[in-house]
Amino acid sequence: MNKNDIVRLTIEDMSLEGAGIGHTDGVTIFVKDAVVGDVCDVIITKVKKTYCFATVKEVIEPSAYRVTPDCDKARQCGGCQIMQVDYNKQLEIKENIVANNLVKIGGYEREYVDSIHEPIIGMDEPVRYRNKAQVPIGTDKEGNLIAGFYGARSHRIVPNDDCKLCSKKSMDIVYAVIEYMKECKVPAYDEVSGRGLIRHVLVREGKATGETMVCVVVNGDKLPSVDSLVSHIRRIEPELASLILNINTRRDNVIMGFETKLLYGKEAIRDSITLTNGDTIMFDISANSFYQVNHDQMERLYSKALEYADLHGSESVWDLYCGIGTISLSMAKRAGMVFGIEVVPQAIENAKANAKINDLENARFFCGEAERILPEFYSGKAAASRLLENEGYDASADANLLDEMTKPDVIMVDPPRKGCDTVALDTMVSMSPQRIVYVSCDSATLARDLKYLEERGYHLQKYTVVDQFGHTMHTECVSLLQRMSNTSK
Repeated sequence: MNKNDIVRLTIEDMSLEGAGIGHTDGVTIFVKDAVVGDVCDVIITKVKKTYCFATVKEVIEPSAYRVTPDCDKARQCGGCQIMQVDYNKQLEIKENIVANNLVKIGGYEREYVDSIHEPIIGMDEPVRYRNKAQVPIGTDKEGNLIAGFYGARSHRIVPNDDCKLCSKKSMDIVYAVIEYMKECKVPAYDEVSGRGLIRHVLVREGKATGETMVCVVVNGDKLPSVDSLVSHIRRIEPELASLILNINTRRDNVIMGFETKLLYGKEAIRDSITLTNGDTIMFDISANSFYQVNHDQMERLYSKALEYADLHGSESVWDLYCGIGTISLSMAKRAGMVFGIEVVPQAIENAKANAKINDLENARFFCGEAERILPEFYSGKAAASRLLENEGYDASADANLLDEMTKPDVIMVDPPRKGCDTVALDTMVSMSPQRIVYVSCDSATLARDLKYLEERGYHLQKYTVVDQFGHTMHTECVSLLQRMSNTSK
């Protein structure tokens, strides 16, 4: 097999990156934009020892699952890997990926995995679902300002003024910033030279409240003609709630810097979620806060997590990687006490404020890595008291909570893609909660961590896949583990 060879393939499966998979002469070929069931001619673009990469030259017999993408930039843009696949088939593919990871990485029998999985929770409408648009700004070959999204596996911006996953309003705001840049001669940041000013524009929306925040990420510490920028944005969003400057002068691919400045309005916007049990929780969200990008599916995901936690009003709960307290406060409505850990200081401040907004006095939040904070609490009352005082809580008033902190009924975890640190997992096991509810955005690291917990006395009871990210290969999963005495997989 050589580069630029043309091969006819039947696409048999799809990869974790959303490529179609076909075989010829014992060689596996990954084909961008192909759909399972397609018969197509493909052009080989890269050759490895046992596999190749290719692109579609011509679809000879389209799959029954092939559809016309809602966006005409879908093939060039790296944001939507599978918009050409029928949505119901997308859900089936995602369910299968999670199940395969539980078998291959987690070590479970396929029959058992099939017996405990609950039906995937899909979207009612898999477009316009994002409450956050995070858009890079740059220039094209002619030097014209552009905004859009990076092409697959590149930092080449594909111009797009109407991403179908984002709201039309948020994309219009991004291009209002472009108009301001043209009028005030504000240069875009250039990754190669490290020069220029505006790097990204981030638009956050409170889907339940209608509040909008615009955050401009800059390679500097100020913007010229801020009044002009506000004026341009307010032509699209007259009720603009917040305009934030985020400072990022690093020469790397990280989007957000650590320092922010308020340019207009207020520091945070408000949103709320309503769970299936009828509880409504309000949140203030700042520029750097982690907040699920799909509001409606977040409500379903957290409702399922709360269902798995099985709270009756008296339980002690730890919530690891708690962010701004979205899951913590959802549980605090139904638990005795909830303790949250998060590494981002601003998120912890948001979580504490959000507890006050919701009049919830049974939640405590701690800033630091879960693998450091949790063992410290478990090490003894003196360390626990010190950590309480460090966060501004009255340790003497909370003295009766110290036993609850080290002997929780439920531990909830929602880690980043890399999963949980083994120190945190070991401490969770030592605390011996009856139930562990694991929310994951990466089923491979989820399966790895479930295997680790299984070997230490916890058994997977059931799980549900929740589609937070339609037209992409990403998904969320919530799993329930129960402490067992003598259990084998």
